[in-house]
Amino acid sequence: MGPGPVCWALLALGLCCAHRARPRHVLLIVADDGGFESGAYNNSAIATPHLDALARRSLVFRNAFTSVSSCSPSRASLLTGLPQHQNGMYGLHQDVHHFSSFPGVRSLPLLLSQAAIRTGIIGKKHVGPETVFPFDFAHTEENESVLQVGRNITRIKLLVRKFLQTRDDRPFFLYVAFHDPHRCGHSQPQYGPFCEKFGNGESGMGRIPDWTPQIYGPQDVQVPYFVPDTPAARADLAAQYTTIGRMDQGIGLVLQELQGAGVLNDTLVIFTSDNGIPFPSGRTNLYWPGVAEPLLVSSPEHRKRWGQVSEAYVSLLDLTPTVLDWFSIPYPRYAIFGSKPVQLTGRSLLPALEAEPPWATVFGSQSHHEVTMFYPMRSVQRGDVRLVHNLHFKMPFPIDQDVYVAPTFQDLLNRTVAGQPTGWYKDLHHYYYRERWELYDRSRDPREARNLAADPRYAQVLGLLRAQLAKWQWETHDPWVCAPDGVLEEKLWPQCRPLHNEL
Repeated sequence: MGPGPVCWALLALGLCCAHRARPRHVLLIVADDGGFESGAYNNSAIATPHLDALARRSLVFRNAFTSVSSCSPSRASLLTGLPQHQNGMYGLHQDVHHFSSFPGVRSLPLLLSQAAIRTGIIGKKHVGPETVFPFDFAHTEENESVLQVGRNITRIKLLVRKFLQTRDDRPFFLYVAFHDPHRCGHSQPQYGPFCEKFGNGESGMGRIPDWTPQIYGPQDVQVPYFVPDTPAARADLAAQYTTIGRMDQGIGLVLQELQGAGVLNDTLVIFTSDNGIPFPSGRTNLYWPGVAEPLLVSSPEHRKRWGQVSEAYVSLLDLTPTVLDWFSIPYPRYAIFGSKPVQLTGRSLLPALEAEPPWATVFGSQSHHEVTMFYPMRSVQRGDVRLVHNLHFKMPFPIDQDVYVAPTFQDLLNRTVAGQPTGWYKDLHHYYYRERWELYDRSRDPREARNLAADPRYAQVLGLLRAQLAKWQWETHDPWVCAPDGVLEEKLWPQCRPLHNEL
């Protein structure tokens, strides 16, 4: 089930590779709603041997963040290097109320294809249009069942093998997007909160030969601080652990296919997730539980930092410049908005594989999740201090359907109505109704429970972060920088009209 200890040892000694003239490749692995449930991130309650083995030959980033806590916007940002308000994917790309990236965006797969690099995607795509996100080899929900190409690890293994067997001598970029551990949610409640029954004959998928289910009980889990510590939530997390175990076994199979094809030691391997886990304060929030992500970067050419932990603050917006840097491909000056020059605000992570960088700032931008969930937020985090700007703070915060119907949130609602202890660090009233500005210092308040925006001792910090956030919004052509509750000074308002005209 994946590269064994002998292979990892050979890789560490550099004995699995031929001469350096062989082409470089990239394998990008993305979990769906995954969090820090792995041994690599000090969760001893769950068995993730393949992620742990990958971490031992990777630089492990402890402060990695998505720029948007929603599936399609996050994936579009990851594949373009542009925040959601700049690439146009404001919300979920699905059904009649879909969102799409702007047609003029030149995405990572498009740029790679133009540079004669073969591209492939297996699993969940959930972005569009096709002209912006083209892949040479594609098995996604657009042409197959996402339950098969995203959860059936045997099917995923065979598709990776097919991609590798049919490749030519060109470098390749392979994007494996697991649908685990995403909830089945309201559309498929019969399959359980995290689809943990898939593969045992009860789901209609049939048996998954390569999957050995790992069953956890409520007493086995580690409850994160932002999840209510109740029997319902513990059972919810236990189901999540089972699907993470399947994904972990699938990752081992994918790496084994690269090893068997003789390309593993020529491949930059990246593992991350798209957004926070689907629990209160998680997905769709710009708080730490909604945007903090696992990130493992394994380069066969940068062994000096294998197994080390980086404290640098990095973003999934950095992945496009990282992949382009790996392939020595410059980012085009005119990448969007016709003839208007655009620069990526992310940076290549390859220098961090050589030495610890002084990076300390990441940004966030959220507008929608589902089409009815309009709640624009922007954020900046500098070190341990996070600023969140809720532009429509007078509205109640909308709860997405998968989270709302899940056992954890329903139990939280029932306990609140009944006046019972919730086991949660917040209350629902303050969760729904938020302040315009939220400022948290995680060095003193790791749960982000005490808003410091009105604290005079933090007035200078608040002013500096507001200015930094406004500058980033302006540089990334954020139309919300000119919204009625925007942060620009009155003297800059005349500049808003041409910005809106461009968008």
